[in-house]
Amino acid sequence: MDPSNFIDPNLTEPDLLVLKNLLHDAEHAKPEEKNSVLGARNRTKKPTQNGTGQSPDEDTIQKLKALNNAQNAEFEPTVFVTWDVKDLEKLPKVVKSILQSYVRVARQLVRVETDVVMLTHLILYFTTSVPSAILLFRNFHWAHGVAHWIMQTYYVGTYTLMMHQHIHMGGILKKGLWWFDGVFPYITNPLMGHTWNSYYYHHVKHHHVEGNGPDDLSSTIRYQRDELGDFLCYVGRFFFFIWLELPLYFFRKGKTAMAAKAAFWELGNYLALYVLWNYVNWKATLFVFLLPLLQLRVGLMVGNWGQHAFVDEVDPNSDFRSSITLIDVPSNRFCYNDGYHTSHHLNPLRHWRDHPVSLLQQKDRYAEEHALVFRNIDYIMITIRLMRKDYKYLAKCLVPMGDQVDMTLDEKAEMLRTKTKRFSDMDVKSKF
Repeated sequence: MDPSNFIDPNLTEPDLLVLKNLLHDAEHAKPEEKNSVLGARNRTKKPTQNGTGQSPDEDTIQKLKALNNAQNAEFEPTVFVTWDVKDLEKLPKVVKSILQSYVRVARQLVRVETDVVMLTHLILYFTTSVPSAILLFRNFHWAHGVAHWIMQTYYVGTYTLMMHQHIHMGGILKKGLWWFDGVFPYITNPLMGHTWNSYYYHHVKHHHVEGNGPDDLSSTIRYQRDELGDFLCYVGRFFFFIWLELPLYFFRKGKTAMAAKAAFWELGNYLALYVLWNYVNWKATLFVFLLPLLQLRVGLMVGNWGQHAFVDEVDPNSDFRSSITLIDVPSNRFCYNDGYHTSHHLNPLRHWRDHPVSLLQQKDRYAEEHALVFRNIDYIMITIRLMRKDYKYLAKCLVPMGDQVDMTLDEKAEMLRTKTKRFSDMDVKSKF
């Protein structure tokens, strides 16, 4: 598969609309316009075939907004990650009727009506993960332990990005269900490898405050982002020391109460694991809690490395230039549009379904800021390709915008290489 011309049929409809729009711009750029943001703007101002006089951008934006608007006839809630609403039309009449009834009820229970899928997954976790964990503690079998761990490994990506929405929105269910919305993470988070409340304190109260800058404990700027040794140091620091460094960070910033809370929940989780291991059932504790924790800690840093591997050497403070956008199946179909990381950093409170339309509304700014948009690759594979220094493959995955359109493959590869260089102490002082 050549990532430069393959369009994955499993992309979500919004992803397909965005990708085709961006590719249309690149393919129809006039030579004198390719290096011009104004040219990028002009390329879209053509009448549509239906004679409405709207630009292709406006048509696509209106379509995306309609999909998200519960009052619009074209509204489509997300019910499952694997299938879209149109796929459900192929089901037998009885099954379709049951699902339609479920969707009607679920839309009244979730915080945002598009998010039926989150209730679907809560039901999934409480009917599989929770009973399986209880059974392992009551009657442990090695085969069951391994199967449980594999199941949780499959679940964790989607779950983590559901919780990502939860911590930014202050919940995912209607306000009337605040009690369950507040309680369920204390049950399901440890099963997926999250320590209690640590994701909230690290991600919302720390990472989004510092924005991959010098004081961000998960910042990539002081590392050479295509070197295995630097990557291992990066992962190792988080893996072994975040329990101490995060509370100390809050303490240095004068947030003593937050430092105490972060330390309390992190160390409290470790204490619970110690008790379960030594006094309850060490085998069950290993597969239910410890392996998911160790695995997720590595996974979070692999993902964050990919999200912030490319940092602009001229203006690293720009959210457009210190994060990237992915149009791919794993990130956006299965992980709540996690690929739109630039959009998320521009507005951390933006709902996940609004990222595609936001990108199109701001695509001139994306082009002007030399933002990076990739397709047919996820954050994990970006990290792997960087470790292999396979910049040509990464260049093939680039969806060119603005002056990137006129670059050769080698020029794109070299441009990407310049954005993975370590920032020296002098660079940090002068640019931040």
